[in-house]
Amino acid sequence: MASAATTIPLADEAATAALGAALAKLLRPRDIVALHGTLGAGKTTLARGLIRALAGDAALSVPSPTFTLVEIYDTPAGPLWHFDLYRLNHADEAWELGIEQGFAEAICLIEWPERLGALLPGNRLDLSLKIDGDARRAILSGDDAWLRRVRGLNT
Repeated sequence: MASAATTIPLADEAATAALGAALAKLLRPRDIVALHGTLGAGKTTLARGLIRALAGDAALSVPSPTFTLVEIYDTPAGPLWHFDLYRLNHADEAWELGIEQGFAEAICLIEWPERLGALLPGNRLDLSLKIDGDARRAILSGDDAWLRRVRGLNT
């Protein structure tokens, strides 16, 4: 996968959620977005903004799937599977979550994607959130097709 990156500064939590909402407009079934970042970097905030925008419901309750490991949403753009793999002990445990079905038919948003190891598909958008003082920055990387899709993405 040829990879390049684009960086987007995020001044606050609202900007992080807005980036998620902007990204939602670009997604379609079978897309995989891998969310990277340390605890507290804003992965769940970005996911909530993305899911609410995709569902067309700003008040939608979007729980973190930390304990359920996966939450599934029906949206006008198609199904969205939101994974939080932090609690996986082994990558193979993802099969029990039905992850292959998600990859085949849904938009997949994956927190802690590194837990999948070699099971993580290569054709994905990697979105890394970095703490930058009181703010954050998002680094988006992927192949040329992904970078064309996210070109000009701003909040």
